[in-house]
Amino acid sequence: MDEARAREILDGAGLPAGEARLLALGENAVFAVGDLVVKVGRDAGLLDRAERELALAAWLAAAGVPAVRAAEERPRLVARHPVTLWHRLPEAVRPSEPRDLAPPLRRVHALPEPEGFALPRRELLGGVERWLRLAGDAIDPADAAFLRERRDAFAPAAAALTPHLPPGPIHGDALPRNVHVGPDGPVLVDLETFSSDLREHDLVVLALSRDRYGLDPAAYDAFTEAYGWDVREWEGCAVLRGARETASCAWVAQHAPANPKALAEFERRVASLRDGDPSVRWYPF
Repeated sequence: MDEARAREILDGAGLPAGEARLLALGENAVFAVGDLVVKVGRDAGLLDRAERELALAAWLAAAGVPAVRAAEERPRLVARHPVTLWHRLPEAVRPSEPRDLAPPLRRVHALPEPEGFALPRRELLGGVERWLRLAGDAIDPADAAFLRERRDAFAPAAAALTPHLPPGPIHGDALPRNVHVGPDGPVLVDLETFSSDLREHDLVVLALSRDRYGLDPAAYDAFTEAYGWDVREWEGCAVLRGARETASCAWVAQHAPANPKALAEFERRVASLRDGDPSVRWYPF
């Protein structure tokens, strides 16, 4: 689905496609339309996820968790594309920082399982095979085999972990980019990765950002102080980190056929894992 097709879907949903401003184009085409944000799903296969995301928004609103709010309770289905409407957030008062994640995450991590719908498990390694297949011949077959071996080792190890925190609802992609700091404080955005699993999944994300992606250690410390615990103190941290590193390598691989920079980043990441060197800097892609 390209932008032109997404605008046709907007028009079919009765929305002013000519006034819409494209914000993002991926699995969803995301548009600003007046005081709304409209998400157009790539295909009908995303309908279930769209319905769950709207149910999540209602559940979080009832629990008082600061998060994006839906403007309609059900998706519109137009030519087999799910269309969801959201209230547009006010302008950010400043860029989000790691510490801004802590208050809403603590609220989410205190919630019980939702009633009326089920959250999926956080399938951190579930996409590895698909991403490697999409990479095809662009990557070294030995690198693909190496990542499959890592996946097969980390999957059972992660499943056997004894958590420090009680398992339950998690955001699933707890990064500063998924927090919007408005006039009333931090608000969670992007509910698509919400899951029910080890709460530590949400915390390992920033620990890995500190160690691999150049996050300022002081900013990381501000997050752990605000949250009240540093996941690196947990003996299972290395396992979840290793699983996430494996998934992150495979995710970059899918872009290698069309992008030489992606291939170079993939090869850098794989080499650092082969060498067992946790100090090699990775770059967001």
